Amino acid sequence: MYEAHFGLQEAPFALTPNTRYFLRAPSHGDALELLVVALRQREGFIKITGEVGTGKTLLCRLLLNELEEEAHTAYIPNPHLSPEALYEAVAEELGAEVQPGANTHQVLKSLNEKLIDLAMDQKPAILVIDEAQAMPEATIEALRLLTNLETESTRLLQVVLFGQPELDTLLSRDSLRQLKQRITFHYRIEPLGRESVAQYLRHRLALAGYNGADVFRPGALKVITRASGGIPRLVNVLAHKSMLAAWGNGDRQVERGHVLSAVKDTESARSPGLLARWL
Repeated sequence: MYEAHFGLQEAPFALTPNTRYFLRAPSHGDALELLVVALRQREGFIKITGEVGTGKTLLCRLLLNELEEEAHTAYIPNPHLSPEALYEAVAEELGAEVQPGANTHQVLKSLNEKLIDLAMDQKPAILVIDEAQAMPEATIEALRLLTNLETESTRLLQVVLFGQPELDTLLSRDSLRQLKQRITFHYRIEPLGRESVAQYLRHRLALAGYNGADVFRPGALKVITRASGGIPRLVNVLAHKSMLAAWGNGDRQVERGHVLSAVKDTESARSPGLLARWL
């Protein structure tokens, strides 16, 4: 489409969470650093929250890549599971031997034995759960009980929860206060600021092969920042549509008008207001 027009080797604003495109913006970089440091200190529960589209899944994948050589990891991308299904999924991810038709007690016994074996390997076992706000309350309680698996000197399982702000509301229930008390670190990912949006756009274009003057004019950057609210996923959508509009007109730079057309075509984008439309 517009890749050849702008001298790109690939599409720069795809919505798939490609870790190669990660930008250490202030909030995202701090979240990753906190995760790595806390896990290396063998903290038990860590919670990362953020609005839809702020890059939680990308951060989750980066963390798994970071820990690949130094930890045994289990990744649950869809935790809308029963307690029994959660235990089975964690056992499978960590390679515990579970006999077909095993009951919950047998699954937990196999999982405990596997965790002890992993601990003797001098590598921590870390469970990473994405979209944690989708977990039923009973499954969250089962997760807390799962972290009771420990020896006299070693915590056998660490847990990282990634979720939308609804996760905070869920964990505020009085019935889940025991798990909430176990969360030693919590970080909320913030949207990108104006400077970070400009850096984000330049960063992705450069990785896609662009080498030239800024594609997005200052006026276009202002509208993208305001209409997206700094949400990376929306920034991607608006940048992609804006470049399509510029390509369609044969323009080499993205102007304010191109972005306004993109905003009009994107339901989840914020209205830039009457002044911006008039300008």
